[in-house]
Amino acid sequence: MENITNTNSVQENQNPEVIKTAVVAIIGRPSAGKSTFLNTACQEPVSIVSPIPQTTRNAIKGIVNTSYGQLIFIDTPGYHTSEKKLNLRLKNVTETQLEDIDCVLYVIDSTRIPGEEETHTAQLLKNIQEKVVVAINKTDLPTSKTAPIRQFIATNLSNIPNERIFEMSAEKDIGINEVLKGLYDISPEGEPMYDEELYTDQDLSFRVCEIIRGEAINRLQDEIPHAVYVEVADVEHRNEGKKLWIRAFLCVERESQKGIVIGKGASKIKEIRMAAIAKLSEIYIQKIDLDLQVKVNKNWRQKDYTLNKLIPE
Repeated sequence: MENITNTNSVQENQNPEVIKTAVVAIIGRPSAGKSTFLNTACQEPVSIVSPIPQTTRNAIKGIVNTSYGQLIFIDTPGYHTSEKKLNLRLKNVTETQLEDIDCVLYVIDSTRIPGEEETHTAQLLKNIQEKVVVAINKTDLPTSKTAPIRQFIATNLSNIPNERIFEMSAEKDIGINEVLKGLYDISPEGEPMYDEELYTDQDLSFRVCEIIRGEAINRLQDEIPHAVYVEVADVEHRNEGKKLWIRAFLCVERESQKGIVIGKGASKIKEIRMAAIAKLSEIYIQKIDLDLQVKVNKNWRQKDYTLNKLIPE
């Protein structure tokens, strides 16, 4: 991505004395590309990206610093209509994030014709349209159809002007700067909330959990990705801080799922473990030693105690 802090960029801030800071909620249906946008904008792996819908379970912060100021993005779970207990918790996470934000980035997948679920998502933004920037995503794909999306926006969010509707490819890094500039245009003036070198406020245990879960769900199939969560049991700094030793558990709902996650000859869990170590090594300078095991928490998606730990209300 051409960084808009670049002094040679046509999008350089022409009035550097005016600094904008905003908290921005990213809203959209599952698999619209919210997490991909966040990672591309931050230029770091902040949020899990997967073709599996509703991979994001928490409100995850990613921080973008440019010559215009600071945008603190909150990646929310995909807004999905379902009465299952886990999904209701995820919907609540999304709805709660709209209460105290400065801006909203509404990401719409241009390869899917808007339906009832998209209408429900747009309804969340009906009363705060002055805060909304729309990003029509995946416009690089041959199946992209932007005209129906623009008509949908005109019908359901008629107060959003065309200059706040952008076309982009979050995966190919096309149009990201224009989206960021659109958000800065409606952001309030203010001093940055975080140091410039930060791109997320996630703590160590949370990042470890998300990375392991991300590597697991992209290697599993059927219902199992939704039945997995990660529990970090121990983290120790060893060898005078040169080694990061972690013990973690991949938790599933049933004994039959445990065998699938472990794999024949422990091949699957080894693959997940090695991939997680590689990803963690890109983030942390210490040598990573990961003890990864699988355990069963029967029907955890129906247990308030477990859900409260994973997705606090």
